[in-house]
Amino acid sequence: MTVRNLDRLLSPASVALIGASPTPRSVGQVTARNLLQGGFKGPILPVNPRHTAIEGVLAYPSVAALPIAPDLAVIATPPDTVPGLIAELGQRGTGAAVVLTAGFGEGGAEAGEQRRQAMLDAARPHLLRVLGPNCVGLLVPGIGLNASFAHIGARPGDLAFLTQSGAIVTALLDWAASRGIGFSHLISMGGMADVDFGDLLDQLGQDPGVRAILLYVEGVTNPRKFMSAARAAARTKPVLVVKSGRRAEGAKAARSHTGALAGSDAVYDAAFRRAGMLRVHDTAELFDAVETLALVASRLGGNLPGERLAILTNGGGPGVLATDALIDRGGILADLAPETLAALDAALPATWSHGNPVDIIGDAPAGRYRAALDALLSDPGADAVLVLNCPTAIADPTEAAEAVIETIGERRRLVLTNWLGAGAAAPARALFARAGIPTYETPDQAVRAFMHLVQYRRNQELLRQVPRLVGGGRPDRAAARAPIEAALAEGRDWLSEVEAKPVMRAYGIPIVPTEIAATPDEAAATAGRLGLPAALKILSPDITHKTDVGGVALDLPDPTAVKAAAERMLRSVARHAPEARIAGFTVQPMVARPGALELILGIVDDGTFGPVLLFGQGGVAVEVLDDKALGLPPLDAVLAREMIGRTRVSRLLAGFRGRPPADIDGIVHALVRLSELAADNPEVVELDINPLLADAGGVIALDARIRVAPARLPGTGRFAIRPYPQELEAVATMQDGTAVRLRPIRPEDAPALESIIARMTPEDLRMRFFAPIRRLPELLLARLTQIDYDREMALIAFADAADGQPDGLGVVRLLADPDGQQAEFAIGVRSDMKGRGLGWLLMRRIIAYAGERGIGAIVGDVLRENQPMIDLARDLGFRAESGASDPAIVRLRLDLGA
Repeated sequence: MTVRNLDRLLSPASVALIGASPTPRSVGQVTARNLLQGGFKGPILPVNPRHTAIEGVLAYPSVAALPIAPDLAVIATPPDTVPGLIAELGQRGTGAAVVLTAGFGEGGAEAGEQRRQAMLDAARPHLLRVLGPNCVGLLVPGIGLNASFAHIGARPGDLAFLTQSGAIVTALLDWAASRGIGFSHLISMGGMADVDFGDLLDQLGQDPGVRAILLYVEGVTNPRKFMSAARAAARTKPVLVVKSGRRAEGAKAARSHTGALAGSDAVYDAAFRRAGMLRVHDTAELFDAVETLALVASRLGGNLPGERLAILTNGGGPGVLATDALIDRGGILADLAPETLAALDAALPATWSHGNPVDIIGDAPAGRYRAALDALLSDPGADAVLVLNCPTAIADPTEAAEAVIETIGERRRLVLTNWLGAGAAAPARALFARAGIPTYETPDQAVRAFMHLVQYRRNQELLRQVPRLVGGGRPDRAAARAPIEAALAEGRDWLSEVEAKPVMRAYGIPIVPTEIAATPDEAAATAGRLGLPAALKILSPDITHKTDVGGVALDLPDPTAVKAAAERMLRSVARHAPEARIAGFTVQPMVARPGALELILGIVDDGTFGPVLLFGQGGVAVEVLDDKALGLPPLDAVLAREMIGRTRVSRLLAGFRGRPPADIDGIVHALVRLSELAADNPEVVELDINPLLADAGGVIALDARIRVAPARLPGTGRFAIRPYPQELEAVATMQDGTAVRLRPIRPEDAPALESIIARMTPEDLRMRFFAPIRRLPELLLARLTQIDYDREMALIAFADAADGQPDGLGVVRLLADPDGQQAEFAIGVRSDMKGRGLGWLLMRRIIAYAGERGIGAIVGDVLRENQPMIDLARDLGFRAESGASDPAIVRLRLDLGA
């Protein structure tokens, strides 16, 4: 279940409190007081078999005695009673329950786990949703609902806050009350036995009363649902997250605290980034970030600025502090244009800093601020300006603030401010707040806020960039499967080097040729044939790190040296690993790439998010260098480049000190192919390519290690993001006998989709989009080609053009609701393809797909004047639904019986 019955959790018409109590300071008493004093307009029904009234309100002895079936039940009774109460409430027709009680498997207790399962089994037949257990409850201030045992209530607002930690709820309420921050929803998730982050992200992402969604995360229980819901929500509003357990010790505490498994923090970071969310590190930073985003959206209309910051200050020290903070966080100090420098020279004293930061000297009056800021706001190379002010006895800080506000005026440019000090700065900060200009107490806070915007913009761009096609042909999947299946059949965990390298070649990753030699003499002969100088390595199923046992020899100039090295190697291995089984040696030619950089590429199977890809600086010191970036597959070229760009080694790859840039396209190709390898081979649980050499001449892998295990989930079920469903590719025949290729749409199909749109008449476009359009906006084009295959599907039809390039013909689309109960279709066919049966073919394929996915019904809105589409739909079994709100539109429905 996902969003079913969540409306009865978040906006109930009536509430029952099971376990209401008059005992002072008990959970039942505090919750009853909060419910009854919160201003909720509907019936509140206390249940207690030993008291006739609670807080002056008539109480009922049991669920059966309630005069109505409550939409929402709050349960504060001993844990053994909860499964029975859930069953009874479900039979009465209750839609949701908040279980405050603990004792449902926290810490792994077996009795609690059994109790938890009994509770879920009792709820499932009735589709009754359970929030918790072991939670503080929920608050929806806008409707006066305080179904919690928190010590104070919350102000109404437009921020939704979801947290796994109950202690965070109560601390946050105190903190927010003192700052006047209000909430649309404040929800304690507890053990997330049923309702989880994914469910509530789906529900709140569609709520127009929620401006932003804030998360405090200890662990994720359903990664695919979480990622789908987070990506959908992040497209419509800011989603910000604090993740605890960033260090190993903290992660251990998080597991025992909620029963959630806290995965690797770096993997969570990659997941949040991929979903378009912004990660911050504490709750204060969380609210700072959301308010900055809100102010920027208000002033700039949602157009987030670029990454180049100009700094204007009347004090050198704060300017340097701000610059240090910017560089430390990976920001970019703007290079000022010559015209800007000239304007500043004309307006400022000769002693100004003549660069960025722009230090206008400590005696700067309001007019100097006005002139300097005007010049910086006119500089096309500065995306934002940070204005700093240090209090002095010479110039009035409030007048300087007024000058800044006047200079900004109606310009749609981002300006952040930091007026240092306390009493002297307070009036200026108040002026900025009233003007809607972001203001902060320290330079570091201001720079942090700017970098929040930068990171949020980067993450959002990943959701909408259109990648280029990665060439290189299709992988030879059969050749890759052979050594993997052989190792599994023999009960081996690791593929040998000679087995691993063909897997790399099968996916188009260049790798040095390698052969096996059984004896030192054979190794010498093989080296002479493959090419000298040679590299020699021990071959043993029991030795993973060969260097540690003297099992690697490099730059061997001739066969004699190869033989001698092999004999020394056998003696060294016998000394360091006497139990190891020796299968011989691997021999390969040395690769002479003296200026190449050593990189590492890899796959690891994370316990929460499944396969994760790694890129970084490689070589023997890879752990010491600790220069890496992680990303969730599937990857495309844009995502692969973004991964590369997050590492320090990326600056070296771009070229330095006369060295030309390395072959970035080759690295991107290797990362994308590793992503495909992970999707095709669920048995691969660990893979290292170290090193991958990269220079201007290309890339080549010198070594590869692959560990395998029986797949814990079939196919791509272990992926947090469903990869491209290759199984849906097909060749089909239209009614006129023309063969077409059908496949799911991919991000790189944006040009094909644009071509289809360009070859539709204005009238056909109006029928498809219900409005006249000429071309798709870039954002919509990205949205229509970068789809979540777990929730939507778009099948695109191609024919082969005369030039051999695929020629887009039409697209059919299906978007399912989060529950999979219903999906909406849309179809567009090139105008010159009408009447040839392509629309019929596409609709039949998408209907079959919906049936395979278990979707209950397909619906679609069609203009009433679009009679050809209505006739086609009726021929396919659709019926017109009555009661459409717009008389110009017909809603068509096909029940699939799922």
